[in-house]
Amino acid sequence: MADSLILQWIILVVFGVLFFFIAPFSKTKNQFFSAVSKKGKKPDLIILTSSLVISWIFSKSITNAANLGLEFGIVGGIGYGVYYFSFLVAGIVLYQMRVKGNFQSIHHFLTTRYGKHAVILFSILIGIRLFNEVWSNSMVIGSYFGELGSISYYFSIAVFTIITLAYVLKGGLRSSLLTDLIQTLFFGFLLILILGAILPNGKEGVPEYMGSGTWQLDQGVNFILVAFLQIFSYPFHDPVMTDRAFISDPRTTLKSFVFASIIGFVAIVLFSLIGVYGQFNGIAGQATVEVAKSGGILIMLAMNFIMITSASSTLDSAFSSFSKLVVKDMNIKTGHPVKTGRWMMLLIAVAGTVPIFMSPTILSATTISGTMVVGLAPVFLFWKVESSYLSFYLPVIFGILMGIVLASGYFPEGLHFSNGKYADLLSANLIGLIGAIILFFIPKLFTSKPSFS
Repeated sequence: MADSLILQWIILVVFGVLFFFIAPFSKTKNQFFSAVSKKGKKPDLIILTSSLVISWIFSKSITNAANLGLEFGIVGGIGYGVYYFSFLVAGIVLYQMRVKGNFQSIHHFLTTRYGKHAVILFSILIGIRLFNEVWSNSMVIGSYFGELGSISYYFSIAVFTIITLAYVLKGGLRSSLLTDLIQTLFFGFLLILILGAILPNGKEGVPEYMGSGTWQLDQGVNFILVAFLQIFSYPFHDPVMTDRAFISDPRTTLKSFVFASIIGFVAIVLFSLIGVYGQFNGIAGQATVEVAKSGGILIMLAMNFIMITSASSTLDSAFSSFSKLVVKDMNIKTGHPVKTGRWMMLLIAVAGTVPIFMSPTILSATTISGTMVVGLAPVFLFWKVESSYLSFYLPVIFGILMGIVLASGYFPEGLHFSNGKYADLLSANLIGLIGAIILFFIPKLFTSKPSFS
């Protein structure tokens, strides 16, 4: 076990040094915030697709998918896979906003339609999202180096965060996209290696894995329905995704989002099979860690490496997106935007690490935040509809309140539409979505502004 831990540390350090030297150095604002090359070239289809996929297949998602597979069988894996259709929703909507509305960014749209105060509220929401991404992914890395709360656990998180911060400070979004391509290749190879090593060891075959679980509301279907409801709002509060919707030409961007949706869904469902394997073999605990341990040192190291690559891809994207949010999207006046952007990366890295000492639940970073932004769905799905500022504030604030009530444990049981785990989450999201749509259109009844053609 000691030898395995030493090898894990070697992988972590070598990974960080390698990526630091590979990462390009960005000098200009376009290079740092928009990933434009030194020759002025925008990211192509392959780079953009790989960046979208790997920045969303992060260590938190892998862990959640495997744990859901362990708990609910393939039903749980499909439930988490549904989140990846967020790419399809966002890709289509943002493509139309660019082509038909001539909007240059989400912040441009919100400023034009709802004013600067709406932008501030929206920026706070996505700032919370990025904040959550830092601690939720770093926690997963720590679990491979020590028990929760141990010195090795915290020390590994600190080293991992510093290593990732170092190479993204160097090149901003350019560094993030280039390393994402490499990380995607690593991910694909290691996923095949892990599944190829553990699945043949079980007595079950493909039919048993695909038929695992029970298609009932209280056996994972509740979660599938939650994910389906959230894909209409969830992607729009994730700048890691939406920033990439405006850095290449519209057609290339749309293709990349469609491909990312398909690839992401397939990859995350395949990864959930690790949890299903654990269920078949009576393994308990965090699926990825315990199954990796049962597979021997090679599988343990492969799992460790896949977690490092996936977590770092999300972490560097979170750093670059927060930097862009403050400096570019919120139009903070500064004489040295790139320098200020680097300081913002350092700020989110430090602030986002603090919650780790409070032992939060990893899955809550997705499900609760997804409920709080359910009010964004009508704002973006019906972006052509012009109305008063209330069409933004009413649904968005309603969604935030629903998320707070749910997180605090005060959501009434009498409003549950089903039984079992995630019943409260499903009810809160369904009520939240319907209520948000109604509140979006109510102000329209009292205005006569024309809609876009």
